[in-house]
Amino acid sequence: MESKLNYTIVGLFVVILTTAMLSFAYWLTKSYGVQVYDTYYVHLTESVAGLNIDAAVKYRGVDVGTVTNIGINPENPEEVRLALEINRDTHIKTDTTAAISYYGITGLAFIELKGMDKNAPLLQVVDDTVPVIPSRPSAIKRIDQSLSQLAEKSAKTLDNINRLFGDKNLKNIEDLLIESKGLVTTLRSQLDGMQTLMDKGVEMESKIISAADKVGEASTSIKLLADNLEKNTTGISQEMSTGMRDSFSALTQLLSDLDVLTISLQSTINDIKTSPGDLLFKRTQTLPGPGEEGYHEK
Repeated sequence: MESKLNYTIVGLFVVILTTAMLSFAYWLTKSYGVQVYDTYYVHLTESVAGLNIDAAVKYRGVDVGTVTNIGINPENPEEVRLALEINRDTHIKTDTTAAISYYGITGLAFIELKGMDKNAPLLQVVDDTVPVIPSRPSAIKRIDQSLSQLAEKSAKTLDNINRLFGDKNLKNIEDLLIESKGLVTTLRSQLDGMQTLMDKGVEMESKIISAADKVGEASTSIKLLADNLEKNTTGISQEMSTGMRDSFSALTQLLSDLDVLTISLQSTINDIKTSPGDLLFKRTQTLPGPGEEGYHEK
């Protein structure tokens, strides 16, 4: 009987303890919250030296997760695959990229996330596969690429310099210098001729200026002559006007006399037409006709 009682007491104690532990865990969950993480892959083609498991994953300096695995990508042996556990509240977007960064000069590496535009869609899980965050070259990788490009360009430049100063080009340069010397001599002689031509041009310019002055003087003389002619012409015109006025008056009188003479001649012609005998036998008095007073029949 006592044995059964002991088992009952032990069972009750276990149940109470378990309930208490579950209640405490629930209280902790409600008080501090439980963070949920999602898994993402990152594929890199550069060295991951200095990056270790449990290395931090940061976004703008804030810890948002950790590196949980580092290994070769089974789908592409030329790549390193990183497994990241990132807080779900981080909201990884389709424009998010990952790269290796370093803490100053310590050599310790971490994963830095960039992007996450507020308008970009979330990176979704497709067919239950782990989503992959695109990678970008690290600062060291970019510097290495720049140095490689610089070295390549420097090598090409040196090769071009060697070609430029080869034996064949040096001979061409020497021939060019000789031709340039002859050209300079020719130009010098032509410059002397041009100087002489310029001197003649200056002399010709002086003559042209002198001729222009003489033309100006001749123009002044012509203007004075024109003024004198205008004055003389005015006087002649006045004298001609007076003579013509007198001639016009005489002509007017002559025409008047001609009019009188014409009228007289016309009257005479009419008389002749009326009595042609009067031209030979003109009487001083016209005799009265039959029926007229003073008519006497013969």
